[in-house]
Amino acid sequence: MPHLTSTGRPRAGTEAGRTGFGVPGYAHPLLAPVEWAELTRPGTPLHWAVLNVADGPGDRPDPHCLEAAGRLTNAGARVLGHLDLRHGTRDFAELVLDAQRFADWYRVGGFYLDRAPSDREGLAGVRRITATLEAVLDGGHLVLGHGTHPYAGYAEAADQLVTFCGAWADYRWSQAAEWTAAYPQDHFVHLVHGVPRTHLDEAVRIARWQGAGTIFFTDRSDPSGLGDPFAALPGYWDEIVSLVGPGISE
Repeated sequence: MPHLTSTGRPRAGTEAGRTGFGVPGYAHPLLAPVEWAELTRPGTPLHWAVLNVADGPGDRPDPHCLEAAGRLTNAGARVLGHLDLRHGTRDFAELVLDAQRFADWYRVGGFYLDRAPSDREGLAGVRRITATLEAVLDGGHLVLGHGTHPYAGYAEAADQLVTFCGAWADYRWSQAAEWTAAYPQDHFVHLVHGVPRTHLDEAVRIARWQGAGTIFFTDRSDPSGLGDPFAALPGYWDEIVSLVGPGISE
């Protein structure tokens, strides 16, 4: 499988050595029109954005999502279809059907595999899924949404791994697993909510120290655990775009 390794070439959709955004999924375009429009602003360092229509592609094409995905694709951005692996319990045939719908309806450039397993036992199943999804798109960009450091073998199963997804209070004291040092910066993703404006510089430094080339930081939080802090723009969107955008030295 042609996935990035420690000696491989950078994959399309990320720039080697350049920090950029991975948007884990804004709200529906009718509810978040500003958010989707901002992603096409010239100069925004966007690596990819996740499209989640209805816990997947839905039962039929959504015209508003078609428009939003089309604008991003036409602007040269990569759109990833959201597939929930349910920690390895999702039916394989259902996953493939949803992937095919994303490809046929929204012309996605890859998939974000949410709630991916992290243990060694789940690796074989994930490899089967990623190999099949590559066939669906004849390539495409695959991101495993572990949310934590998984068993090291997962690093060869996809283009990128989400090795942190959680609150700033945990992120500021986090550490990267030793095995990640064998891979380039654009192989890892950090998604952090509740980051205060006054700690943005620190959060970006942590990401770089830990080797995460794709990030999404927001000041929004979800104390109840029932909402989605990533569904809307952070209050400091302009500031963070300037902070990690073109011209920032790595």
